[in-house]
Amino acid sequence: MKQLRIFAFFAFAIAFSSAQAQTALPSAELKTLDGKTVNLKDYVTAGKITVISFWATWCAPCKKELSAIADLYPEWQEKYNAQLLAVTIDTQRALAQVGPLVETEGWEYIILSDANNQLKNALNFQAIPQTYLVDQQGNIVYSHSSYVPGDEFELEAKIKALAGKE
Repeated sequence: MKQLRIFAFFAFAIAFSSAQAQTALPSAELKTLDGKTVNLKDYVTAGKITVISFWATWCAPCKKELSAIADLYPEWQEKYNAQLLAVTIDTQRALAQVGPLVETEGWEYIILSDANNQLKNALNFQAIPQTYLVDQQGNIVYSHSSYVPGDEFELEAKIKALAGKE
């Protein structure tokens, strides 16, 4: 009987911690590169798997990560109905550099600005690149900080599992 109670306790604890791993993405107002105010929820409630990558023009690992994903991104869109939101945390002063960099790199992502750090503060992270994987219902199901080559393949495996294509 004691073993049964211990098993039940651990089963409950595991189930509870798994439920806690999914967190609803907060609502936040961001800007497009042309200065239009948009709400993050408008992008993530479209029933798509969404990758949100926080970056800045001065962050070399951020640019490496976004460039590495660029090669895989068309396939992610087609196979998994996934989209990527590249959210820059560059200051208002540095925003003028974002558009030319995106064009030079050929990134075909949705680029948004969190210059006032509203979303960054709501998600409470410190370092970039910071990447979140959001399910079709708008819940954060995975997050990753920093970048080393190959991280994009781990991210793709998570996207594939979320899409039910394992």
